[in-house]
Amino acid sequence: MKKMINLKKISGLLLAAAMVFGLGSCNSQKGNDAVKVTILYPNWSEGIAMSHLAKVALEADSFEVELINLEPGLIFGELSKENSKGDVFLDAWLPHTHAPYWEDYGDDLVMMGKIFEGGTTGLVVPSYVPINSIEELNAHKEQFDGEIIGIGSGAGIHAATLKAIDEYELDFEQITSSGPAMVASIQKAVRDESWIVATGWKPHYKWANFDLKYLEDPKGVYPTDYIGIVSRKGFEEDKPEAARFFKNFKLSEEQLYALMDAVDKNGEEAGAKAWYNANKALVDGWK
Repeated sequence: MKKMINLKKISGLLLAAAMVFGLGSCNSQKGNDAVKVTILYPNWSEGIAMSHLAKVALEADSFEVELINLEPGLIFGELSKENSKGDVFLDAWLPHTHAPYWEDYGDDLVMMGKIFEGGTTGLVVPSYVPINSIEELNAHKEQFDGEIIGIGSGAGIHAATLKAIDEYELDFEQITSSGPAMVASIQKAVRDESWIVATGWKPHYKWANFDLKYLEDPKGVYPTDYIGIVSRKGFEEDKPEAARFFKNFKLSEEQLYALMDAVDKNGEEAGAKAWYNANKALVDGWK
């Protein structure tokens, strides 16, 4: 009988321990419905920086985060699918720059919030270049080699620049490259004090690193946008804690420049982690 009682006691203790362990496991998840969150992002400096900041912050809260780099059109299309492989996109320029994508896919997407107001795009030159308007470009075609240094063809600013070439009857060719290649071209031109015109936008760390100016755009080809966070339908219902984080995700211009600068100088994840650690109260307040 005593042996039977001891066995019962041991079984009870094991059951209690299992329950405690199970509760501990649930608590360590902090109620996350699904640990994994997939962020789709373009190869643009602000999108890279913000997406890596989100990764670092969510991983500190026991989420598993995957980042997938895609062109903007592919991002909008993927998130609109019923069985999307992605969850969220932090770099939607609306209502203008990404308007064609929103028209095609917006009915199947959710706008979660605005990270940043006052996003601008346009044609950029170093401040030492003595012209101030897009209308003056043709008169100085030789100094610019007849080229506008652009980024990827899937970017809204690429399409806007094709429109600018048409609207202003520019005898220029837009050179398709990438964000980093565009910055490298500006860096080389500034070093040599040569003339360059490139597609540009704010926020971007190049404004902190180089003395630049927008060329005036009297025809209004380049609009002012906000940077929004877009998710697939059902994301908030599936992963409410992650969705709350993204809905509260907001940065001032100064904060965004500082984040991009940290990423530029220290690398994507290391820079984002350093900025997160220095601004932990701000970022954790979004959770």
